[in-house]
Amino acid sequence: MKYRSLLLLFAALAFALVAGKADADDRPNFIFYITDDISFNDYGFTGHPTIQTPHVDRMAEEGRVFTNAYLSTSSCSPTRCSIITGRYPHNTGASELHRNLPKTQTIFPETLKDAGYYTVLSGKHHMGKAVDRGFHHVEGGKGPGRQETWTKLLKDRPSDKPFFFWLASSDAHHDFRINDDAPVYDPEDVVVPPYLPDTEKVRQEFADYYHEVSRADHFLGELRQELERQGIADNTYVIFCSDNGRPMPRAKSWLVEEGIKTPFVVWKGGTIEPGETDSLISVIDISATVLDLAGVKKPETVQGVSFAPVIADPAKVTRDVVFAEHNWHVHQAHERMVRLGDYLYIHNTWPELWTYGMESGPWFPSGEELQRVIEAGEASELMASIYKTPRPAEQLYYLPDDPLCLNNLADNAAHSLPLARMKALLEQWTEQTGDTVPSKPTPNRQAGLGERERNPDFAYREQPGEARNAEQINHPGPVRVNRID
Repeated sequence: MKYRSLLLLFAALAFALVAGKADADDRPNFIFYITDDISFNDYGFTGHPTIQTPHVDRMAEEGRVFTNAYLSTSSCSPTRCSIITGRYPHNTGASELHRNLPKTQTIFPETLKDAGYYTVLSGKHHMGKAVDRGFHHVEGGKGPGRQETWTKLLKDRPSDKPFFFWLASSDAHHDFRINDDAPVYDPEDVVVPPYLPDTEKVRQEFADYYHEVSRADHFLGELRQELERQGIADNTYVIFCSDNGRPMPRAKSWLVEEGIKTPFVVWKGGTIEPGETDSLISVIDISATVLDLAGVKKPETVQGVSFAPVIADPAKVTRDVVFAEHNWHVHQAHERMVRLGDYLYIHNTWPELWTYGMESGPWFPSGEELQRVIEAGEASELMASIYKTPRPAEQLYYLPDDPLCLNNLADNAAHSLPLARMKALLEQWTEQTGDTVPSKPTPNRQAGLGERERNPDFAYREQPGEARNAEQINHPGPVRVNRID
């Protein structure tokens, strides 16, 4: 009888331990919310005077705002493939637009999944089928409407597991569509950048873009409301950013600030001491950070570093230098960017090419108007420079005085020391990460400047890094260096 009682006791304890593990898995949850084609300065919390983004503004007030967060490239699918692997674009095997991520690449949602997390991807996918293995549930799709499933996904998730949701908005990608989820803006309230003509068509395009920025914010607000309804907001990190700059000339696909810098907020239901940080981070650091916060070991393939210390303390520094790439994005390109201290440096391998970006083409209103005023001789020198060839082989900008990167200081002797320092860092990064200039690069998809007709000789060809098998290289390049103060 005594023996049987002990067996029953041990059985009860075992059951309690198993049940307790299921109920007591209090590891943090994560929502990674990525918008499409929105520049860093197009939100209320980053200073825009017109665009209404109350939900992310509130999260910014209550969480950590990263004022110096950078993308690894300003291009849709390469950015996403870079984030999900924690690797530079040329190290993913998917460095050019519409290339699928190879199945050989390690993705951090799968690492979370293997560690017991429930994982979901919903919205704009754009990374290829190999990514699906990292998620219990995948639903693709574009346009307003897909986001309306997100609160249901939160309601229907398993309650005994922590979760990671990758939620990808298609706002504010062309073509713009107006609905009732966001305000409709008056073109008179648009702030036209100095490098674009101030015309009715340009203002209307920007007004429609503003609507989509606000719509992305609207669905963020619905997610927060559901987290609070479930009582899990204080145990759920929400990471908010964009994949590249706005889909207008001199933003998307460009390596200047409005193309390569991203809005970046980390919020966790009032548990993060609010405030801004000017510490540099890269989106390749997201994977390392999420894994760090989840208590999961980072795979050796991840080139990024965790910025979890900066979430806890805005004075902390986890990297001193950031690198980014501009590879084929409808048009041939090979540019590299370095951000160090207050300077931003761009090296253009092929300055003879017009690498203006598809969004500057005449099939969109701002591009159409820009080309019209140039042809009419009505454009400023700044406007005309968007299509100018040859382009500068080197660009250097001092950001405190020039936040839109309009004044190239590369030939200014007063700035020769930071120029030399950044060039040396770029050379080191190129060597350590296996970056290369393709000898047989992917050609332009369109036959000529501003043409819609497809190039009959178009085919994907050699990618950067391919000649050195960069997909197999895990070296992160320079991370902590002597800063320029």
